[in-house]
Amino acid sequence: MSIRYIKEGKDDQAIADADAKVRATVEAILEDIEKRGDAAVRDLSKKFDGWMPKDFQLTQSDIEKAIDQLSSREIEDIQFAQTQVRRFAQVQRDSMRNVEVETMPGVVLGHRHIPVNAVGCYVPGGKYPMIASAHMSVLTAKVAGVERIVSTAPPYQGAPHPAIVAAMHFAGADEILVLGGVQAIGAMALGTQSIKAVDMLVGPGNMFVAEAKRQLFGRVGIDLFAGPTETLVIADSTADAEMCAIDLLGQAEHGPTSPAVLLTTDEGLARETLVEIERQLQILPTAEIARVSWRDYGKVIVCDTLDEAIQIADELAFEHVQVLTENPDIFLERMTNYGALFLGPRTNVSYGDKIIGTNHTLPTKRSARYTGGLWVGKFLKTCTYQRVTTDDASVLIGEYGSRLCHMENFVGHGEQANLRVRRYGNRPDLPWYEPVQPGAS
Repeated sequence: MSIRYIKEGKDDQAIADADAKVRATVEAILEDIEKRGDAAVRDLSKKFDGWMPKDFQLTQSDIEKAIDQLSSREIEDIQFAQTQVRRFAQVQRDSMRNVEVETMPGVVLGHRHIPVNAVGCYVPGGKYPMIASAHMSVLTAKVAGVERIVSTAPPYQGAPHPAIVAAMHFAGADEILVLGGVQAIGAMALGTQSIKAVDMLVGPGNMFVAEAKRQLFGRVGIDLFAGPTETLVIADSTADAEMCAIDLLGQAEHGPTSPAVLLTTDEGLARETLVEIERQLQILPTAEIARVSWRDYGKVIVCDTLDEAIQIADELAFEHVQVLTENPDIFLERMTNYGALFLGPRTNVSYGDKIIGTNHTLPTKRSARYTGGLWVGKFLKTCTYQRVTTDDASVLIGEYGSRLCHMENFVGHGEQANLRVRRYGNRPDLPWYEPVQPGAS
């Protein structure tokens, strides 16, 4: 394999050192919230967001005032996006069926998809008001059937962001908070005097929010372990530098630690894209952030064949993979590790992020090796049950079970089986603990 790095970013050790500092900060904040509850949340909100309202939860009147600030065009755009997300989420939900089957005479097994009772949805909104995250989390939870949905976003320029509030409301949030950062995550997961704890946390956020979710996992469920936004552009000689450049910078603007990688079989395209990126950074309004991200975390990798590109892409296991090749379906057929694929030049990551209908909360930091992104199934617990309807079936299962428990030295387990064999097989003299032999008296 011939792989050339035309550009590299920060080394792994520098990234690990930065992660360690974030971990320590988040741990201290969560400990404070657990000890002091509302008082800690209030202090943290004032410190980080300059926000200390009488109540972090919006009233119905507050919600209506926020919506009234939007134009009819803005409302229509939000509702159009939510229609697309709802349609696809509903198709996904409809694909998940409860099942029940008689696996042998008298033995009935099944499973049910049961919604999580209470979910907390975080919507980023400090620097960029990420309206779309309300659709992706709140609306998807609603389609799944979650009974209580708490949604929160930080204040934007000293007030609730009206479009975020509207999106949360239209999506079906039961409680809307104006609270951001680790304090929001901690309050929803741990509970405070005024905020009832949830069972699960979902939604993207900055490195501190992501780390808070990681540390709270186990006490509550989470959608996935998320790091900074990642984008991989795979291109061949049919692609052009302008599109490659904007598809990289369009995601690099998320934050100063967002990796953006060009993987190509055309070295000429690679070098043209580097030039084009510098040109676009001169005119991109968000260049202040995108430039830092590209400088520190951007990479350009050149390989010789599509087979090599597929192998490298699967090793990277990136969140977003934009495929700008002559036959993008090759990557759909053969790639196994990715959050979402964007196939061909007519689509792009921003469509998935904002409007097209697939969910934008996706795995990062190589977790695409073992999980997909947020979808209705994440809000559902697939719970099994069993029913034995005849004496003969209980005795037959009991005989096998008794002997298998004996192999493992589980006496109590074995006696659970033996009791059924004695009772339903009319074998009252069966010895206690000894493994049952079929038909023995």
